Amino acid sequence: MTAVEAAHKILDTMLGHLGFTATIEVQETGDGPCLQIHTGESTALIGSDGDRLDDLQYLVNRILRRHFPKAERIKVDCEHFRSIQEDQLHEEVRSIAERVKTTGKAYQMRPLNAYYRRLVHNVLVDSPDVLSHSPDGDDRLKRITIAPK
Repeated sequence: MTAVEAAHKILDTMLGHLGFTATIEVQETGDGPCLQIHTGESTALIGSDGDRLDDLQYLVNRILRRHFPKAERIKVDCEHFRSIQEDQLHEEVRSIAERVKTTGKAYQMRPLNAYYRRLVHNVLVDSPDVLSHSPDGDDRLKRITIAPK
């Protein structure tokens, strides 16, 4: 059994124990494998701003690493929620970067989890005009500052 197959089985078992009827599709993305959940109960699985998806993803990866220590990180999505959020975040970051470049004033984004902060930093990594910075600390949600170089 491969790590992705094991992750599929872990997620399927978790959802079954939680009482959800769902199908899980394995998709290859630029960030690695993604387990796409299809269910009629997507709002209950997604939670507020994807917090339940974050929790499911964390648990799947923690359990998977016990059996496959070198397994790559598995992404968990439901009804393409994360994909849509990522596309919207990319557009928001590009718009903010353009505003910062035009005005010369720094902008502080809404609090984001580690995954979305990494996406923001990756969008701006090659920008010649702006840079991004996250504060230090152990908070789960942090605000990124986008400032002119």
